[in-house]
Amino acid sequence: MTPLFISVLLAAMCLGMNTTLAQKDNVLQAKGEETAAAGGTVTLGCLYNTSIQAQNLQWYRQDPGSAPQFLLLITDTSEPSVLRATPPNPRLTAALDKERNRVNLEISSAAVSDSAVYYCALQPTVTGNSKTLYKNLWSKQNTPQHPLEGATHC
Repeated sequence: MTPLFISVLLAAMCLGMNTTLAQKDNVLQAKGEETAAAGGTVTLGCLYNTSIQAQNLQWYRQDPGSAPQFLLLITDTSEPSVLRATPPNPRLTAALDKERNRVNLEISSAAVSDSAVYYCALQPTVTGNSKTLYKNLWSKQNTPQHPLEGATHC
């Protein structure tokens, strides 16, 4: 089988409704990259911490040279629900593990066209303000890890 390479970069895009963010509001990728065979299933994991009890966790996908695209939102409430992008991708599912503060994105029947950067974020979603995005993506050597072209503000 032809190997499928999916790059996963998760960033704390915009973490809360307040202008000052609590230190513990963040997301953390379970792995930096995932590789899978075409036709298989890929599970991308995201760990989260938040000071807000009920949260909306989102998954985005970004192709090179494009803005991040919303994939789905899953609510962290007593009865979790999933809101999908329009049109929905039937190969994408989300699972919330509230005990472990983890939300997974599963891609079934993976294809080479699924290779992209995937982001997990806490509410609100990205609609602009790239300065906020860049702030979270700088390495210790002060070089950007991944520019988010086209994203403008939260």
